[in-house]
Amino acid sequence: MSDHMLMVEWKKGSNWDAPRIVPYQDLKISPAASALHYGMECFEGMKAYKSLSADKSLRLFRPDCNMERLAGSMDRLDMPGTDFDANELIKCIKELVKLDRDWIPYGDGYSLYIRPTVISTHPYLGITPPDSILLYIITCPVGPYFKTGLKPVRLTTETPYVRAWPGGTGNSKIGGNYGPTMRAGDDAVKQGYQQVLWLFGKEKYITEVGAMNVFFFLKNAETGKNELVTPPLSRGDILPGVTRRSILDLAKTWEDCDISERDISMIEVRDAAREGRLIESFGAGTAAIVTPISCIKFEGEDIEIPAAGDLTKKVLNELTGIQYGKIPGPHNW
Repeated sequence: MSDHMLMVEWKKGSNWDAPRIVPYQDLKISPAASALHYGMECFEGMKAYKSLSADKSLRLFRPDCNMERLAGSMDRLDMPGTDFDANELIKCIKELVKLDRDWIPYGDGYSLYIRPTVISTHPYLGITPPDSILLYIITCPVGPYFKTGLKPVRLTTETPYVRAWPGGTGNSKIGGNYGPTMRAGDDAVKQGYQQVLWLFGKEKYITEVGAMNVFFFLKNAETGKNELVTPPLSRGDILPGVTRRSILDLAKTWEDCDISERDISMIEVRDAAREGRLIESFGAGTAAIVTPISCIKFEGEDIEIPAAGDLTKKVLNELTGIQYGKIPGPHNW
């Protein structure tokens, strides 16, 4: 981990204390803290980049989106302090990044991972909204997710578990969403697949792949047009990913195809593959940016998908170009 961390405490009666940047250190909390007993914890994932231009300036990518989502996750857990000033917190993150700038590796695919986290430090047992919380931010250097170029992944839908459901917490970035998926992911690896493609309901609606959002590029059976599809946020069971949001924003300016946020089922994907209409598919998230998908196992059948396709590569090149300052991005990104 990098040398320093940011800490800000909230206490009932005094609200937010002044933020502090301190040496990286262990936390001291009560063994009764409700973060440890009731999952009162949420977090974010974002990165700082060292520009590949001559000035090697430091860059964040859409941090306002992360602050918006963090406040939403806190609200879902009924945490206090959701009215924190997002702009001021971003300023604090910038100071932390500048202080540990030597930890940011230079080069395509390299960055400083930033993990804002909020935990309840409420020191009593009992299911109740906390009287005290701690917001802290740690960072660490990371390298390219795929060191030898885009590596497609093979997925399976065959698991007895469900990741999220309408009315649950699938649209919040909380720790409780991730722990229960590890058994399913481990089972998938033992079957020869890299991850689980999560489905929901008797319709076999697609939700997410592992911990990423997912996109399908296909020829629509009804319109005959090429369509980029990602499942909608309207059910409340899908995380509103910043990479997902950015892909949709960029794709709407390309005029290459129709862009849709709609329900898409594995039955539709299987039919598109059988009819030669499934062009490509990829996962999207902060860690890998995009991950091409080459196979999905569904109802005993391995559905093979061309990977990595031209659109997958275009998405990756556009996003990383903006993140590293190689090409201009939309205003305020």
